[in-house]
Amino acid sequence: MAVSQGVRRLLNVLKIEEEQCQAEMESTLGDLRRLEQALMATQEREREARRLVSASVASGEIADRLAGLEESRAALSRAALLKPKIAEAGAAASARQRDFLLKRVERRQAEAVIRRAEAQAAIEAGRRDQRQQDEWFLSKAQRGKPAGGALDGESRPESAEKVKA
Repeated sequence: MAVSQGVRRLLNVLKIEEEQCQAEMESTLGDLRRLEQALMATQEREREARRLVSASVASGEIADRLAGLEESRAALSRAALLKPKIAEAGAAASARQRDFLLKRVERRQAEAVIRRAEAQAAIEAGRRDQRQQDEWFLSKAQRGKPAGGALDGESRPESAEKVKA
């Protein structure tokens, strides 16, 4: 059974779809990483604001204390906004990864079908070649067959008795 052009085209389409799903997955993962980095930067900003408040308590600067408190509040507010977005991006990334893996499985299944069909075709071709060689050999043997029916290298029973005597 030879592999049809349609099956090969299907394999090419599956490869393209897999590549597209992989690109979407990588894009979504990139978005997730950027959001996580933004959250880490916001958390660092909040820590710096708390250090500023602590330093202003020691120095007695009210303006530094108010600036530190406001900076801390802004950082916490931004972190509160980023966390749900990170959760959404994580869910989207998981969905994209799942889609990508499903496409990969589809492509590999198509490749397995093609490999199996090619192997079967190779086996059939080998059998066909062997059958042709066998037929050729038999036809050659029948054309060159001696009148008594014995093939080359075989002796007839009558001649064997004469040799013994």
